[in-house]
Parts: sequence; structure tokens; C-alpha cells
Amino acid sequence: GSVRRRRRGGRESPIAPAPSTPVDNLPAKSEKIELKRSITLFNGVGMIIGTIIGSGIFVTPTGVVKETGSAGLSLVVWSACGVVSTMGALCYAELGTTIAKSGGDYTYILEVYGELAAFLKLWVEMLIIRPSSQYVVSLVFATYLLKPLYPSCPVPDSAAKLIACLSSLTFVNCISVRAATKVQDLFTASKLFALCIIILFGFIQIFTGKCCQVWAAVCVFICVFTMKFSFFILYFFSSTCFFSSLSRNYLNYVTEEMVNPERNLPLAIIISMPIVTVVYVLTNLAYFTTISPEVMVESEAVAVTFGEQHLGRMSWLIPVFVGMSCFGAVNGSLFTSARTGPSDPSPCVFQTGSTHC
Repeated sequence: GSVRRRRRGGRESPIAPAPSTPVDNLPAKSEKIELKRSITLFNGVGMIIGTIIGSGIFVTPTGVVKETGSAGLSLVVWSACGVVSTMGALCYAELGTTIAKSGGDYTYILEVYGELAAFLKLWVEMLIIRPSSQYVVSLVFATYLLKPLYPSCPVPDSAAKLIACLSSLTFVNCISVRAATKVQDLFTASKLFALCIIILFGFIQIFTGKCCQVWAAVCVFICVFTMKFSFFILYFFSSTCFFSSLSRNYLNYVTEEMVNPERNLPLAIIISMPIVTVVYVLTNLAYFTTISPEVMVESEAVAVTFGEQHLGRMSWLIPVFVGMSCFGAVNGSLFTSARTGPSDPSPCVFQTGSTHC
């Protein structure tokens, strides 16, 4: 600014400006801090698919089979779950484009129900839901990654806890957004590759005529569905497939970091959800070509049992792929956990010498 002068004995003497204080560096009240938009449409698709597909489809897709008792009806339930999950995801796409803020459910609850409900949602999410789910999936990751080293005995708990991936993924997410999205894209591709291998072997079984009972089950599913329609809702909500799709809203936590979110957020959801639905249905169909519903219910890891039937000595690849799938799911959960809550500090009022929020 200009140097002020005062007269002293008829002469003007300059007065040096006061040294700047940290308060001068505070953002102005009208300034808005924005997140860098670096998440592309491809990253968004990888984020949704990578967080939905975890260990469930590899390990325990038996909830539906146990309740329905039928291969055909279980495929119907999986398909219906995909349709309903897609409808729910499209609702989140509408919310994300209408309220273009990061924070996901916290932001929407804050807008509709106020601060108390949003505060409770935030702390339940950060203290209970996210840490517990991340710990469980990290432990599954370590267990299946070490399984080839312990083929005939259980993996020691101490070794699994030691190799759990939470610390390394936290470091990756602290480096940069780009590093986290690259990790997410890589492990999403790996889990889709593993599921494609399972689907390929399933179609080989079908085309070689070794599983005619699967086609028979699919052809009569309409009759079974009609007979058990009154229990369909029970099958639907007790199945693992419905709950495995609850991660479909994770992209809404990073809306402010997406490139052109008005276009890319709905498009990422529209692309991702049908892919997940088709992959889940075809994977279960492939399981039925080799494993009967009775054996599937008793199996602790369906994909591992499937791999032992078709891959022989290379069956150790399936546990590794399960571990990689869990790794990608934890990374997506960690990435969005950091965006849970308010991202705009505009409610803060900056005053001279202090900051009050």
C-alpha cells in the first residue's frame, strides 16, 4: 500500500508499514477454497466397481442359494438386486448433480435434516462403520494373500494381522489423489480379470455339454419363482448380493474432485452398475456349472473350490486374486472416508488475531 507520511517540523517523514502478521495471510471472507478436479470418468468407474466388488463374490455368494435352494431362482435374485441397486445409484446421481458438494450422505443429511442428524451420521460413520469394515476386509486380504503359503492348514492370525494393508494404503492416500486413483484402477482391473477367468471356464463347461442341469435350472426358474414369490422379499434382503452393492454411492463423496461432475457422475454410475450386475450373474452361473447348490452352501470359499476343479496346480491364483480384490475395496473405502464431512470452510469467520468457526 502507499506509505503514509506525517509532518514533523514542516517536513514529511515516512512511516514504515507495520510488519505483516499471520492474520494478513488468512483467506478473505468471500474467498472459497476448492478441491482440485482430477478424478476422470475412467477413475469414477473404477472407484464404483472397485468398492462394490470385494471378497463377497469370491468367498461367500451362498446366502441366496441357501435361502432359495435353486440355481435358477438365485440367478433371478442376483439380477433383481442389480436392477434395484442401479435405481438406488441413479438416485445418488441425481443428488450428486443437484447438491454438487463432496461429503456424500453427510452433505445430503445436512441439507435436509440439519446439523444434529448430519453430525450423528458423520461420527457413527467414522468411529464404527468405516473402521470396522476396513479392518475386516483388510484381514480377509491378508488371509487370502497368505493362503498359498499355508495350503493345508489355517493361516496364522498373527501373520495375517501383520500383513494387513491398512497402513500401506493410508500412506498411498496421503501421497496424492492421483496415486490413490491409479491403485484403484489397477486393482479394479485385476478383480475383473479374475472374474472373467471364472466366467470363461463356466462357458467352456456349458458349451462342452458337461452341465446340462444348469440350463434346466435356468429354464424352470419361472415356475420356481412363481411358487415362492411370497418369500422373494425375504430372499432379496437376506442375500449378500444386495448388501454388496451398498458402495454404489462412494463416488458422491468426491463430487467436488470430479472433472465435469454433472456429466461424469451419472455416466460413471450408468456404466458401472450394469457391469457389476452382469459380472455377478455370470459368475454365479459359472459357479453352478461346476458346483452344485448343496456343495456351494457348505463351501467356505466358493471361488477357491471352483479354482481347484479347473486350475489344478495354478489354483493358488484364486486366493491371490481374492486378496487383490479386497485390497482395491479397502483403498476405495479409505479414499472416500477422507472426504466424509464438510469440505467448505466458508462458515468460518476470520477476525483480527483469531479464527472463530
